[in-house]
Amino acid sequence: MGPLHVTEIWKRVSALTGPVARSSVQSCLSLNTPDVFRRDGRGLYRRVAKDRLLRFRPPEDTRRDPFRHGRATLFHAEALQWLEEREPRSIQAVVTDPPYGLHEYSAAQQKKLRSGRGGVWRIPPSFDGHQRSPVPRFTTLNRGQLAQIDTFFHEWGRRLRPCLVPGAHVFLASSPLLSYIVAGALARTGLERRGEIIRLTSTLRGGDRPKGAHREFPEVSVMPRSMWEPWLLFREPLEGRVQDNLRTWRTGGLRRPSAPKPFGDVIVSAPTRAAERALAPHPSLKPQAFLRQVVRASLPLGEGTVLDPFAGSGSTLAAAEVVGYQSIGLENDPEYFTMACDAIPRLTGVAAPSPRSLLRMPSPDASGSR
Repeated sequence: MGPLHVTEIWKRVSALTGPVARSSVQSCLSLNTPDVFRRDGRGLYRRVAKDRLLRFRPPEDTRRDPFRHGRATLFHAEALQWLEEREPRSIQAVVTDPPYGLHEYSAAQQKKLRSGRGGVWRIPPSFDGHQRSPVPRFTTLNRGQLAQIDTFFHEWGRRLRPCLVPGAHVFLASSPLLSYIVAGALARTGLERRGEIIRLTSTLRGGDRPKGAHREFPEVSVMPRSMWEPWLLFREPLEGRVQDNLRTWRTGGLRRPSAPKPFGDVIVSAPTRAAERALAPHPSLKPQAFLRQVVRASLPLGEGTVLDPFAGSGSTLAAAEVVGYQSIGLENDPEYFTMACDAIPRLTGVAAPSPRSLLRMPSPDASGSR
């Protein structure tokens, strides 16, 4: 078959799936090139040979055998490819902190982050002798990059669903600026929206005066200072009632912290402590005190496997190990994979502060940790 114009591809996709935004089709073509589509000219694309489809794995010379620690298994693998090959109905929960904007975890942006200069990552100045964690500037994303986020998470959700057992919950960290895109993409796959978990924590996002004019407008903030982080919550549709699903699949609800206390949708969380960052210096590291609460809640009867398809430094797997759950992690970046192999055993030994002590802890505005 010869090359087709974007408009013709969009019409054919819409005829197969129902109405779909032309921009989403164009972003998909751009996002997958050259692994799935080859660009033959301005607006013209040709599908590559069938045996080359879905080749997302890292180069063979950088892949490593799975790393195992206790009940945790970490694969050096790309999430979309791994999910495509995973046995159906074999995952009971997902807890993950994905690449919020995709762009910030591209090879070019990671190179700039690791050199400490340029790119989408904001490198905060040191404060009181401490170097603060970098944070991505999502306000710099253009319309095309936002459309790619929608395309990516829709495709991720589409491949994830067959792997989930009925009633499996999906906890997904997001950003107040991007959560509406991610939530819409996942809802279109058929996953049920079950609300949001609010992680109360102060960051360095927002609150700044106009750049280059802070003295002229000293009482103006360009946007609110971020004091919370949304975690989207979805569920694979049940088979029957919740009680039926619990009996058959051991899923469908959330594990309570104790019999009289339900799992709540607001969790007080301090920024990630320096001691944990020293063990796992990942830019998006979440604190064990928070992760252990979320991971524990994800399996209502404490049975099954928790998946983190964007494992980073392995903090979710460490949390699962502490609460006694079996877990699987996927990490595509070879540097982060190596980091996680070292960090998972160390993070399991971290003594996390109790939720009650966090209620008395002040919010340190000077910290950029997430």
